[in-house]
Amino acid sequence: MREKELRLALVCYGGVSLAIYMHGTTKEVWKLARASMRRHQPPGAVLPPASDTEIVYGALLDALAPRLDLRVLVDIVAGASAGGINGILLAQAISQGSDMEPLRELWLEGADSDRLLEPEGAAERFSKLWATPLVRWAERRGLAMEDAADPATRGEVARKLSRLMRSRWFTPPFSGSGFSGVLYDALKAMESGEHTPPLLPPLQPLDLFVTVTDYHGAAETLRLHSPPEITENEHRLVIGFNDAGPGADGTRHLGDIAELAFAARATASFPGAFPPARIGEIDAVVADRSAAWPGRAAFLRRIFPGRTKPEAVTLIDGAVLNSRPFGPAIEALSQRPSHREVDRRFVYVDPKPGMHGQAPDNGPRDSMLLPGFFSTVLRSLADIPRQQPINDNLAAIEALSARVRRLRHVVDGMTPAVDAAIENAIGFRVFMFTPTPERLADWRSRTQAVAAREAGFAYAAYGQLKIAQIVESLSERLAAVGGASIDSVRAGLWRHVHARGLDRAAQGLEKAGAASDYVTFLRSFDLEYRIRRLRFVIRRVNTMAETAVAPADRHSLEVMKAGLYEIVGPHLQRRLPEYHPPDVVAAAAAAAAEPAAALAALAASYALKALDTASDTALVALFAQLATRAQRRGLLSAYLGFAFFDIAMLPLLQGDGVDEFEEIKVDRLSPDDALSLRHLGGARLKGAQLNAFGAFFSRAYREHDYLWGRLHGAERLIDIVASSLPDDAKLPADRLAALKHDAFAAIVDTERRRLTMIPDLLAVLATALGLKDDVPPENAG
Repeated sequence: MREKELRLALVCYGGVSLAIYMHGTTKEVWKLARASMRRHQPPGAVLPPASDTEIVYGALLDALAPRLDLRVLVDIVAGASAGGINGILLAQAISQGSDMEPLRELWLEGADSDRLLEPEGAAERFSKLWATPLVRWAERRGLAMEDAADPATRGEVARKLSRLMRSRWFTPPFSGSGFSGVLYDALKAMESGEHTPPLLPPLQPLDLFVTVTDYHGAAETLRLHSPPEITENEHRLVIGFNDAGPGADGTRHLGDIAELAFAARATASFPGAFPPARIGEIDAVVADRSAAWPGRAAFLRRIFPGRTKPEAVTLIDGAVLNSRPFGPAIEALSQRPSHREVDRRFVYVDPKPGMHGQAPDNGPRDSMLLPGFFSTVLRSLADIPRQQPINDNLAAIEALSARVRRLRHVVDGMTPAVDAAIENAIGFRVFMFTPTPERLADWRSRTQAVAAREAGFAYAAYGQLKIAQIVESLSERLAAVGGASIDSVRAGLWRHVHARGLDRAAQGLEKAGAASDYVTFLRSFDLEYRIRRLRFVIRRVNTMAETAVAPADRHSLEVMKAGLYEIVGPHLQRRLPEYHPPDVVAAAAAAAAEPAAALAALAASYALKALDTASDTALVALFAQLATRAQRRGLLSAYLGFAFFDIAMLPLLQGDGVDEFEEIKVDRLSPDDALSLRHLGGARLKGAQLNAFGAFFSRAYREHDYLWGRLHGAERLIDIVASSLPDDAKLPADRLAALKHDAFAAIVDTERRRLTMIPDLLAVLATALGLKDDVPPENAG
């Protein structure tokens, strides 16, 4: 079987009460990731039993197995506003292997307008009776789209809308502290539910980003020609979390529950509905629960760098300035390890595509009229910024794909010439010798010297780029370890580099170049080159595995790949701030003033010479177990020849590493894209009413949107997974339809035991799917 990883970068849009629909879709993403995780557990692993669609996704992966061994994982999550909440909950479930089932009640019970109201300002029975005509007008406007005739539901919406509009005016009606408490408790409920192993391979990082808006803004210095500097306020802010893999205790960690709850509260602080978020609010929630938050100070330094009073920072809804956070997710691609062939997808969840219908040229006659005063103000301040198309994001993704295509072309075209250069440098019999650690180190040194000489003038540019990349990574690392300003650390390092002449790449081409300060600097600090080289060999292993036929050949390549990742591991650990001992922390704190001492301490901690020796020993053992001489020759050529490839590729990468050597596809998940059950409803979400606040006013609305979120999510995920197959091996249409039917039936059969307010919809779906209608509710009997 061909091996492949389907990697999903999930981008969740804002949508106010459509958060309930998005919970249904992200729940299906979680179940798909769990189904994939189960297939890669060691024999005898004890796991909780699979349920509903998790079983169907397992069957889907089995259906692909004759042609494709597919692993599905979510390693990048980005969200704004309501999408930010769902992204945080999903990312925590992936990182910790925790349970999303308890979240159903968070949304169905907790996302109710009466529960969300600020207690002090909530209207009593006879509050503001004079506002009744205004309430009735809002009811008519808000319920005009509603085609349900259920009087109980309409009465519930009218009653709760009336209470909201008669509550305290000119202050946010919903409780910020209550909202924070709900989010914190939801994360705790996930923690206490049933657990599985994390839903990612051990060395696969997970990145989470949520957008927020800094109400006051942070001063940012910009450099111009004249005046030399200006100061402007930056209001865009991204709160990021990174789970780099198991730590020293063997467990993964995304963030403290208090940090995740604060980020969720801040990203969804819809202006006018919720008060702005401040850190003191989550402090009170933690204190009320007698909990601890040991990493509070470090968290505040990280997300509010340079702010002397982080408690005064005021945050509002992330969708105000960035409701479609593709940017942080795209940036995260630069450091994704490639375990096998990768099918990279950006999947964005848009619960209400085309928020206000067609453009005037295609719309009804009255859309040609000039908009009024209030509609113009409201659209310009709120709606239009949230609905801007994603053309720019798609262009950025296509640019990355185009760059990958160019790199592949470069590598394929260079390979014969590189093989010949290796033979010229070491001798044509090099591939006939059995590698030893000493030979490997010698061959590597000689091929690097030949690559530098044959590059000619291009080597100077490559060398300067390498130095710039190393200084930048060292600046980030020292600043993170020592807690100093990255700008001051960067300035101090560059002073040191210039003073020592370490940026003169021409030293490497001189007769005694191997002993020059420039080469010594690379040997001490060029960690990223070593990581790029190992991953380059892993890509070659993946390429060879695609064409390997004999089981012994495939097995030896799998052993090679697993061994290469064991070698990569210690290199990746050196990137982590916690890897370095206290003397490095102390030296890093003074790096701006004493860069030489900081670099000496970091070089001792890196210990790259010893790491190279250990890596060479491990590589020699891996080369020895390969099944054929052709495999050994191909992979040895990739390893020794990487110096030639890197000189050509690094400038094309603009100094960035690209670990995923694959093009990127984009898929949308929305009600408009799920067509199998369209004739039964689901095209219109109840939460889309009342300017997307509709589901806050009715349990029935929330149940409706949650159920359709699961159904739509299941259909689209089955389509996306099936599309990973090669064009000549697609699943038959009837098999695909059967899998979707099984997923829909599993969802309806599970949820009709728990959803009590939408019996008519459940009955229609059960009949269409051929389910028995005599199943009692979950709590019956």
